Amino acid sequence: MKVLVIGCAKSGLWVSKLLNREGYEVTITDKKEIKEKEELEALGVKVYDNGHPEFLMNTEWDFVVKNPGIPYSNPFVHYFTEKNVPLYTEIEIAIRYAKHFSYGAITGTNGKTTTTTMLYEILKKKYLAFASGNIGTALSETVYHYGDKEAKISLEISALQLVGCPSFHPVASVIMNLTPDHLDFFDTLDDYYNAKCLVYRNQTEDDWFLKNLDDKEVMARCTNVPCKVVTFSLYQKADLMVDGEWVTLFGEKLFRKDDLKVVGMHNVQNAMVAAAMAYKMGVDQATIRETLQNFEAIEHRIEYVKTVKGVKYYNDSKGTNVDSTVMALRAFDQPVILLAGGHDKKTGFADLYNYTDKMKYLITFGETKEELSHLKKDSIIVENMKEALEKAYELAKEGDIVLLSPACSSYDQFKNFEERGRIFKDYVRQLKD
Repeated sequence: MKVLVIGCAKSGLWVSKLLNREGYEVTITDKKEIKEKEELEALGVKVYDNGHPEFLMNTEWDFVVKNPGIPYSNPFVHYFTEKNVPLYTEIEIAIRYAKHFSYGAITGTNGKTTTTTMLYEILKKKYLAFASGNIGTALSETVYHYGDKEAKISLEISALQLVGCPSFHPVASVIMNLTPDHLDFFDTLDDYYNAKCLVYRNQTEDDWFLKNLDDKEVMARCTNVPCKVVTFSLYQKADLMVDGEWVTLFGEKLFRKDDLKVVGMHNVQNAMVAAAMAYKMGVDQATIRETLQNFEAIEHRIEYVKTVKGVKYYNDSKGTNVDSTVMALRAFDQPVILLAGGHDKKTGFADLYNYTDKMKYLITFGETKEELSHLKKDSIIVENMKEALEKAYELAKEGDIVLLSPACSSYDQFKNFEERGRIFKDYVRQLKD
């Protein structure tokens, strides 16, 4: 059988290796250079980089696997849609070769990576477990190495991935929240929200879907769920709730919220979801409690970097949309010096107007610097993140907080948010105390 993989990156690389090992005739193409070209060709994979040769459109393919970040409107991808060639993302392929994996699936606009990491940390205390998906390790890579094992998978799965995996079936799933995002990919906000709701489409009555009572969009859209619905809330009665100092599930104590080391009520919510999913996947309450008590902040999410001249610097490079930046601002008791800007995802920044009182200064940079600057009359506009940090260093007084939380993706000036965050931390560490 012949398969075309469009887009290399991590998912394309590993799904190509997996399919090749399973006996498929694999061709991979990318508009950029594929650094692993020699490695793939040595395995027998045909590689076409620096563009998509036209003859690939005139070849008969059994199916096509596309990088989730490539829109279906892309002319090369759209051609195969028009020809009714099955189009998948790599998660759909990976699950076929891991018969003994069970999945806790985390999607939503914000909180996915922290919750996924928390769930993984709990699961691995009792089982062979992995964190895969949008968190940075392609599921096909995990399957390539461990697909013959019995394992528990904490899977961060995006709307972009869900659209292309019609067979995915988690034992526990959640949509953390729904706020505008990825309108550079989806035609409408409805399309984006509906894609998120695909996470539970194959679940059955023995499975759990965790439903966020505090999110109006989740409440409005998640109405025909085929499995057991477990409600959760930070502020009202629910199956999973904050009851005084405790987080409880069906009335049983899971953990004390004040024992968490990570800051902010959004992290209480992340922890309660991870705890409930771990419980569903077989972990006892004592292990859940102990793991969460020792959990530290993940890299690039309100991550403390350094104190310089009495000023604390935080890296929230994973704040790639407005709602994520709002959560970061709310995590601090005092107004911060906010560094924001990046690639325009076409969602607008109106929701940040309500939080300008949480900004002592706003310094904007990158592709969206002009638009973001309208949030605050005394905004400071610079070209790039390094200049933004230098300006913050100049303005900051002892006791201040400098926060990188861009409210935008990184693709205007960086490869990804991880690179942006690492470079920011390097810059901070070079500041003179």
